[in-house]
Amino acid sequence: MSNTSGGILRPLARIRGGVEAMHQKAGSDIVTVDMPIPDTVVIPMSQSIGAPCDPLVKPGDHVDVGQKIGDSQRPVSAPVHASVSGTVKSVSEVHLANGMISKAVTIESDGLMTTSEEVRVPVVKSFDDLIHAVRECGLVGLGGAGFPTHAKLSSAFSGTTKVDTLIINAAECEPYICVDNRECIEHPQDILNGIEALQKWCGFEQVIIGVEDNKPKAFDTLKRIAESDDEADDRIKLMALRSHYPQGAEKMMILVTTGRKVPPGKLPSDVGCVVMNVQTVAVLGRYLETGMPLVTRSVTVDGTAVGKTMNVRVPVGTNIQQLIDFCGGFTKTPKKILFGGPMMGIALSYTDAPVCKQNNAILAFADGPEIDTEEKDCIRCGRCAAACPMNLVPAEIERYTKIRNLEGLQAAGVTVCMECGSCAYHCPAKRALVQYMRLGKQLLREGAQKK
Repeated sequence: MSNTSGGILRPLARIRGGVEAMHQKAGSDIVTVDMPIPDTVVIPMSQSIGAPCDPLVKPGDHVDVGQKIGDSQRPVSAPVHASVSGTVKSVSEVHLANGMISKAVTIESDGLMTTSEEVRVPVVKSFDDLIHAVRECGLVGLGGAGFPTHAKLSSAFSGTTKVDTLIINAAECEPYICVDNRECIEHPQDILNGIEALQKWCGFEQVIIGVEDNKPKAFDTLKRIAESDDEADDRIKLMALRSHYPQGAEKMMILVTTGRKVPPGKLPSDVGCVVMNVQTVAVLGRYLETGMPLVTRSVTVDGTAVGKTMNVRVPVGTNIQQLIDFCGGFTKTPKKILFGGPMMGIALSYTDAPVCKQNNAILAFADGPEIDTEEKDCIRCGRCAAACPMNLVPAEIERYTKIRNLEGLQAAGVTVCMECGSCAYHCPAKRALVQYMRLGKQLLREGAQKK
């Protein structure tokens, strides 16, 4: 049976459980604007799931936009670059939005935004050249994961399994967040350039762009990208996905677009796939054309406590509070501020922190029933298990975590959890199930280190 309809692929599978969340995509039709250059940026050396960089500059140094200011020789790490031109004021430790402490380079802007002499269009003539270019771009997963892209690609093609499919993740299934949607509408040529480079040098036999059906303008734009494929075998396909959270999660995208299941403990490359966020691909396309590394990022600012819903492009290292002020400030006292979406975002206790590469949204909510977080006793209703896309029983894992039963945690599959929050969303007792999942994983890591 064909899985196409009018040239558009139909999903090959449906995810289990999950959430029929309200979309709340108020920013879908709001054009992305550039924030005025801040007087100061604080650029952390830790901006990926990987080793932090070592600073390459010192106080008093002059830097220009795109100049490399931090790097590491460790394989899973991505360099960082100056997002403004100006003078390095300090190299010190700062608190990040996720609570971690990182070394950071503070730059006082000169307002000129002078481009560094280091910014050059990369010459790519082989797969190795592409990997080098991706690394020099400082590219990480821009959907929120922040994994260094060059490490993902290198690892995918270093194994014995043939990797034949590139999946472009344009699902953006979290409520409120709209920056992927706007990237598709505003920069389709960059997306196409990135796809073509990946096809050419990685040898993907097919490219599937997955987008949820609640983004009609992005869908139409991506459809034109798929139709622009001039290859005789028509390798770029578009798939319309049912709007459902957490459809944008890596393993879920692979399941619905290819029908392949990634076994526990395995990677997408083990089933022949690489998944990349649509913004990540667009940034790669721009870098290959301009040589400008990843120094800005688009952020959705929204919520009932914010003055104006906006999609804003900011220099990496911009202060969160300054960004909020640019969007009209707080019109109500925020009860909860999130870095990221309401399902997987990080709650902030302060706004004096910098925007990092992998941050895609800032949401601020006033008091209301939708943010009632008072925990109650578990009533053993089983809703958490029914909602889990990975077939886990979160309440069981919570119990094992509380009594620090490592064997039980391992048997219950805590390491399989992708922390999507579907269990907590459905829990009538408001149990902090995701936090217990994270703690359970940490207990296993600590136990392994003691052996």
